[in-house]
Amino acid sequence: MSQAALAPAVPQLAIPTIPVRQILPWAVFVGLLALIALYFISSEQGAFAVFSGAGIHEWVHDGRHLLGFPCH
Repeated sequence: MSQAALAPAVPQLAIPTIPVRQILPWAVFVGLLALIALYFISSEQGAFAVFSGAGIHEWVHDGRHLLGFPCH
């Protein structure tokens, strides 16, 4: 008997295709959330302050330093 006859059959995996129309709304949503997070970490309580007080600054303080944004 040959080696090919003893080898188990390898199942074929079908890779599903996802249309861009299904991904695009989620990509825009995640991109918008990322831009909002980047705004709060980088600019809030800095040059462009939307909210008064230092509460947001304190919440994102460590993230600001981790990403290399100076704040004081």
